[in-house]
Amino acid sequence: MPQRPVVHVHADESCLGNQFKDRDNPGGAAGLVEHWSGERWERRDYWISEPATTNNRMALWSAIEALGHLTKPSSVVFVSDSQYLVKGMSEWIEGWKARNWVRKGGPIENLTLWQELEGTVGLHEVAWTWVRGHAGHPRNEYANHLATGAAKRQDRSEGLVSSGFEAWLSSERAKGRYRDFNETLRPRGG
Repeated sequence: MPQRPVVHVHADESCLGNQFKDRDNPGGAAGLVEHWSGERWERRDYWISEPATTNNRMALWSAIEALGHLTKPSSVVFVSDSQYLVKGMSEWIEGWKARNWVRKGGPIENLTLWQELEGTVGLHEVAWTWVRGHAGHPRNEYANHLATGAAKRQDRSEGLVSSGFEAWLSSERAKGRYRDFNETLRPRGG
């Protein structure tokens, strides 16, 4: 059996105006999709938005969108700062399915999105990895940049598009950030 390609996804979500109770909160979900070609990174971006949403919904959408755009079964390292998403997919979902999509404490929030994500994952081998958000991880910060932009603009990429990661990283370095980050290193497991 041929070896599956290894794909790294760094995803994030944004929900603007969470502090307000009396109005809609626009949100965005986005990610950086990377594949090591053997010599260099092949990078693509994606983003989506909703006019009234939550961070948890957008975290689920970040994974649904990323995995839905992969054209062949892959080994995916999915990195997110959403414990809701990472714990849901690595710890909770099997129990929910065993109990006919019910959790011990009552109904599952965002059930249709969890079910859609579970169906999308079926094609791939996914390692769900949590990273602390806003802690200086360039790829996570870039995904946050994409998600926040989508939430503000209320647009979507309509699939995987050429990545702006290198240009973004260059502009961040001009501000004195991420100078010790080597964007060309081949990842472990990839």
